[in-house]
Amino acid sequence: MSTSLPVDSLLPDLRRTLRDAGAVVLQAAPGAGKTTRVPLALLDEPWLQGRRILMLEPRRLAATNAARYMASRLGEEVGETVGYTIRFDHKVSALTRIEVVTEGILTRRLQTDPLLEGVGLVIFDEFHERNLHSDLALALCRDAQTGLREDLKLLVMSATLDAGPVAELLGGAPLLSSEGRSYPVEVRYLPQAPQGAVADYTAVAVRRVLSETTGDILVFLPGAREIRRCQQRLESDGGQPVEVCPLYAGLPFAAQEKAILPGKKRRVVLATNIAETSLTIEGVRVVVDSGLERRPRFDAAAGVSRLETVNISAASATQRAGRAGRLAPGACYRLWTEAAQGSLLPFAPPEIRVADLLGLALELALWGVPDPGQLAWLDPPPAGALTAARELLAELGALDDKGRVTEEGKRLARFPVEVRLARLLLTGEKLGVWPLACDLAALLSERDLLAAIPGAAVASDSDLIDRLEVLARWRRHPRSEVIADRAGAAVERTARQLRRLGPKSGDESPDLETVGRLLAAAFPDRIACEREGGGGRYLLANGQGARLSPRSRVHGQRWLVAVEVRAGNQGEGEIHLASALPESIVEDDFRAKLPWQRRVAWDSRQQRVQAVEEQRLGALV
Repeated sequence: MSTSLPVDSLLPDLRRTLRDAGAVVLQAAPGAGKTTRVPLALLDEPWLQGRRILMLEPRRLAATNAARYMASRLGEEVGETVGYTIRFDHKVSALTRIEVVTEGILTRRLQTDPLLEGVGLVIFDEFHERNLHSDLALALCRDAQTGLREDLKLLVMSATLDAGPVAELLGGAPLLSSEGRSYPVEVRYLPQAPQGAVADYTAVAVRRVLSETTGDILVFLPGAREIRRCQQRLESDGGQPVEVCPLYAGLPFAAQEKAILPGKKRRVVLATNIAETSLTIEGVRVVVDSGLERRPRFDAAAGVSRLETVNISAASATQRAGRAGRLAPGACYRLWTEAAQGSLLPFAPPEIRVADLLGLALELALWGVPDPGQLAWLDPPPAGALTAARELLAELGALDDKGRVTEEGKRLARFPVEVRLARLLLTGEKLGVWPLACDLAALLSERDLLAAIPGAAVASDSDLIDRLEVLARWRRHPRSEVIADRAGAAVERTARQLRRLGPKSGDESPDLETVGRLLAAAFPDRIACEREGGGGRYLLANGQGARLSPRSRVHGQRWLVAVEVRAGNQGEGEIHLASALPESIVEDDFRAKLPWQRRVAWDSRQQRVQAVEEQRLGALV
């Protein structure tokens, strides 16, 4: 017998509204059941006959979980009426009528088929997360709807977002609201602000909560590092025997799925905000919330990203607390004071305001939109960040001097990786080292292999070759203690999937020159030359100053590629990953960008005009 959910009472109104309207906004509180109930309820609508529903989920685990649950409601396997498509995996067939997709999948489909042939409805689930891909996909869908497909219907579903602006963006779309599940959640605060490391005081709180409550506990922490630290504390300090399950995006898919399924004994699930939205974790009755999350912020002027640990928004706090009341009455322990609750921002800033816009700029060029103002945005992309992204795309060969996408740019867009890594792959294909390029792209896409190895601070010419050697050892001995099995498995899975997209053969043995050439092609703005005086201080081609971080093993190199640069102190970046670059590669591979230039200036010390001829690669002489 089916359990009734709050959104069920709204479904007749939703059906009637969608018959007459091209777009609808549905606001439903956490636990209302919108993710799995709505698509199935609309499947037999007359206007949808013979066509498919596409539903965008921001996260892979949520997408596959929603598809499996809906399929089970129909008594079918995934891939029949209900299927999913995520990066490197899909289960769909000719029978599929509801297809759940993630992130850039919908954008890629729009670029290859702007008419969305065979699709009658696009659903944007969990839109309150304001994912960059969701904002872009909605803008493109709205453009396609108004210019090409008047019969295409759009449904935006959100839990905590202010839905009025979304409805206005969609031409005054009708707005429907549903309450969430009515199980009460008791919210408890700390009497004073916590002291010390978040992983440590959270572990102490979890031990206390275990003794005061029953049922599984969902714990929110800002990132994987804090999750691993908290897990170590809980597993080593005695107390009640519990199963501790980590849950974050860098984990292998099977480990993520394990965390959301019921266990044989009481569980503590340590999660990032991956568990904040449409996932229902069976058995959870209690939430312990650190009140923190990790949020990327891109500095367009410096061309580097900063990963900041910040307070969550009030909307996120509501979402997290709601996880305790999905299946029964519950409790939420907030590890901050009630006074601090009042100082939280209402909503987190949308990703489009703070993210690197390199991928978005390429998608806009592919769509043929030179001015983003031609599309409908809740928040338009910041002009400075977009300009910087377009300049880098031109440097990568993806845009011509008029800002139009090149044939090379179209090829880059076909790879299911970030634009820089797509350039690395394409260069690897041209050099005949496709397998090596795939391994490098996989290493830079997944969790750092050497993060699992303590105290490995041996001097090296290349942080990336070090990791390629670790990957090779893992392939020979997957269960060895050399590296964490999960990290190796994730990199190997991505590398294997990428290799299927290119030549069947090619060299995969890493040497410093080839690795440097591949990395320089992907990060031309981060080619770096050591400053006078040495000391690990470098000037990058983009004009940014940076110094080698203790995380990098590279030492004593005049030229290098700074692969991973993060914002540091005193205006300088920190180079976390680097690889030495033979100067001959700079001269050979970038010859077209190294014209001789004459610079004439007044030398005040010698009281005369001085003319100098020099070659420059960006800011580097």
